[in-house]
Amino acid sequence: MRLEELTVILPTRNERYNIRAFLASLPAEVPLVVVDASDDDTVQLVRAIRPDRTTIIQQACNVVVARQIGAQAATTPWMLFTDADVIFSLTYFSDLSRLDADDPRLGVIYGTKQACDRFAAYHRWFTRGQHFFAALGIPAATGSNLLINRAAFQAVGGFDLRLTCNEDSEIAWRIRRRGYRTQFAPGLIVYARDHRRLERGVLRKVIHSSLRCFVLYFNLLPSRWRGHDWGYWSADAKSARAERAPSQLR
Repeated sequence: MRLEELTVILPTRNERYNIRAFLASLPAEVPLVVVDASDDDTVQLVRAIRPDRTTIIQQACNVVVARQIGAQAATTPWMLFTDADVIFSLTYFSDLSRLDADDPRLGVIYGTKQACDRFAAYHRWFTRGQHFFAALGIPAATGSNLLINRAAFQAVGGFDLRLTCNEDSEIAWRIRRRGYRTQFAPGLIVYARDHRRLERGVLRKVIHSSLRCFVLYFNLLPSRWRGHDWGYWSADAKSARAERAPSQLR
């Protein structure tokens, strides 16, 4: 895959503590679309650090809508969806450039997420799960490391905007069911720097993701419930408020 065929799509919301490291790991030649819903100085930092090849769209919306807006703004054949609380491995983009992405039926490529410091064991087990489900023909994609072919994205109508989480796995399943290939590329690694949800409990995270993915995959989740996140984001909102407290900004 040629890097000029790729746009990085990045939703942000109050990422002032993460954005510098993220941008430092992104090659200058790769276009970036930031869809921002912040009330801190995230946008100002992005403009100062990466003024070139960066499009910023300020829109108060959730992460799923932000990914959709970013995809609509991108013009390249491939889109890389990721999060501001990760960094790309040192070889990520050189490894990506060696992947053969010329097959028009290749709809999705997804990699792994590892840990910079804590929770390394959790991420190792998650990667093993990705290998297991890939062998069964079920993509277990993460929104921190998800590449989607524009044609495939458009063929399925983009993300399910009723969802507030698990939209990454859900769109990969729909793309595969449409007849496109999905490819697990474990050598494409991003590293997590923010462990807010795991800090709330690894078991809670596993149960939440497993149960929601099960009912979504088998289409057992009623439409009226798709917009409920089962507490996925609520604690993060409290954390964001705490981070903005004066004692944390000195």
